[in-house]
Amino acid sequence: MPLETDTPQKTAALNKVLVITPDSLGVQMAGPAIRAFEMAKALSTVADVRLVSTLQSELQHPDFPVFFASSDELRAHADWSDVIVFQGHVLASFPWLSDERYILVADIYDPMHLEVLEQVKALPEADRLHVSLQTAEVLNAQIERSDYMLCASEKQRDFWLGQLAALCRINPYTYDQDASLRSLLGVAPFGIEDTAPVQVRHGIKGTVPGISESDTVIIWGGGIYNWFDPITLIHAVHALSKTHPDLRLFFLGVKHPNPNVPEMEVSLRTRELAESLGLLDRVVFFNDGWVPYDERANYLLDADLGVSTHFDHLETAFSFRTRILDYLWASLPIVSTDGDTFASIIRDNDLGRVVPPEDIEALRGALEELLYDDERRAVVRENVQRYAQRLRWSTVLEPLIAFCLNPRRAPDIVAGVVSPRQRERKDLATRIAGLEASSSWRVTRPIRWASNRLSRLSRG
Repeated sequence: MPLETDTPQKTAALNKVLVITPDSLGVQMAGPAIRAFEMAKALSTVADVRLVSTLQSELQHPDFPVFFASSDELRAHADWSDVIVFQGHVLASFPWLSDERYILVADIYDPMHLEVLEQVKALPEADRLHVSLQTAEVLNAQIERSDYMLCASEKQRDFWLGQLAALCRINPYTYDQDASLRSLLGVAPFGIEDTAPVQVRHGIKGTVPGISESDTVIIWGGGIYNWFDPITLIHAVHALSKTHPDLRLFFLGVKHPNPNVPEMEVSLRTRELAESLGLLDRVVFFNDGWVPYDERANYLLDADLGVSTHFDHLETAFSFRTRILDYLWASLPIVSTDGDTFASIIRDNDLGRVVPPEDIEALRGALEELLYDDERRAVVRENVQRYAQRLRWSTVLEPLIAFCLNPRRAPDIVAGVVSPRQRERKDLATRIAGLEASSSWRVTRPIRWASNRLSRLSRG
């Protein structure tokens, strides 16, 4: 169904917007794909929209077409569009999208160059360094080329402004157009659905073996990744379950729907800890699959509280925990670790409790208060319901909708502004291309091959 929104309705001359995600579109979707899907839904009220996955697509929607596209097919979609909204490694995978005839919007809500520091921690040192540096360069390339960018919070925007300044995107052209730079970098956080969740069946209570309809359920609403801290949570739940035998902790998703995302070390350690404490399948439960996007309400509405615990590190500082959006959507009180963007939101709006990192006793006390103090719990639920209205998709995506209604090239890109870093790289690439095209380079190719071969053999 189309979104009910107060945004301007479609006009006779529609702008054509292409939304591209590198993730799978279907019944099981991770955060980037969900965000791209919701962008397409919101934009379809004011524009002619196509949603494209470069991985795979099994999705359909009545208000816009959804496609899987190979490189050649993607080019046809790009040529059709007036505006291209993309995520992740799309520009690196399809560098021809950098062509100046395209108006590009980069969705950089996920600072993946911080996230990857944990994701590839188990790799050999050289490989880990290579992946980290390449991921940073992927983001640099899209920041240097994009006409407009979106991030997830004001705190994150400050972080991205530093990167924009380092890459010379803050220059007289962009500054003179808009001294706030909102016309270059806007804030559009992850949102929640405009309609309230509806439960059509029980997903946890009375359904999962070992969890009855009368039990009290804490939900961990997503995957278990190395930047999270489920270990402290398991210890806190273990302590609390000794005085509250009805307590249950349910991990909503373990296996990521993207096959390229492996199960992480902390996920294995969490299950091992639950088993060693005698909690596995008795107090602590793991859903080994990934709940379909349209069915998650069945699980969220069976929970009594949502939890998100993490360590104190760089990824935490600039993250925007999308699972907490689902807690808000389902009117769940929230217990979260301090340090991320949501910590101040939870505190300032009394949406639950914020606890220090790795503090088992503080976490145990916060869980007990919000689960077993009925009066306190009722107040918090009412606050959650009220605050959630601010984060509806149709509201948080207003900056993107406004840009796509009036798309424009960034003034510095139109003027051909090139940073010294870019100029040196282009000059070097030109010289190398000229050298490799020369006759002397072709004549000496066998000699270079033999020399390289001998060098490799000498190194073993």
